[in-house]
Amino acid sequence: MDWIKQLLKNKWFYYILGGGTLFAILVGALANFIIMPEYTNYNEGVTVPDVTKITLEDARMLLTDYGLRYEVLDRRANSAYPANYIIDQSPQPLQLVKPNRKVYLTVNTEVRPKAVVPKVVDLSFRNARIQLENYGFTLGTTSYESSRFRNTVLRQSLTPGDTVDRGEAVNLVISDGLGDRIVTVPDILGLRLSQAQQRVRQAGLRVGEIRYQPSREEPNTVLSFSPNAEELTEGEELTLLVAERFDAREEIESAAVGADTTISASDTLRIMRQDSTSNNN
Repeated sequence: MDWIKQLLKNKWFYYILGGGTLFAILVGALANFIIMPEYTNYNEGVTVPDVTKITLEDARMLLTDYGLRYEVLDRRANSAYPANYIIDQSPQPLQLVKPNRKVYLTVNTEVRPKAVVPKVVDLSFRNARIQLENYGFTLGTTSYESSRFRNTVLRQSLTPGDTVDRGEAVNLVISDGLGDRIVTVPDILGLRLSQAQQRVRQAGLRVGEIRYQPSREEPNTVLSFSPNAEELTEGEELTLLVAERFDAREEIESAAVGADTTISASDTLRIMRQDSTSNNN
């Protein structure tokens, strides 16, 4: 323990201790402000250029000039870009990255994938649109023509079964539900509703709203229709007025009003005696 006391009293001990501490501080500062920044390129970066909408060769030259590398990550078909043009990049433009960073590119493929054109004629407009999307096509222009079946596809611009570029637009011609010819309105008064509906369809017309009205006619028979015309445009609608069961109690009650049919027992006996006397004579 005596040597420890002597060491603590020696001034050289404190000189050496202070010098070692100062050296450690200097080494730490050197590593923090000079060695590590040099190793990690601290405060040094590259702003990523925008290489989309240019060719792959131009993108390669531009990235090289910026001290960056590149890699083609994916190739996709996009009708908005020419072949071999850059569709997308990662990192995105204007991001600050380290020198020699790799930029991943998505390139528009030279060969567009093919798809078979589906048949959408006679489908409803909604189903036709879903079918086209499922096959990889887009909906083009839509126009309307007069025909009996409303919102039904009459024609399509691409022939069903053909193999064409995926993503092509298909133009459709849709029925507006009205024909381009005049048809004769059938005589449906007094017919059962099912028979009337069938006859209306056969004439090229449609049954619209069906209204019911109490009537003494046979239930479910047609009482009238509108518009009440002899001829209509093909595809137009008829509103039908149909009979429903008449409440029989109303008829009984109306017949009983003001009538008294009660016969007393004495009146009945008197009538019976008169009938007996007449028979004896």
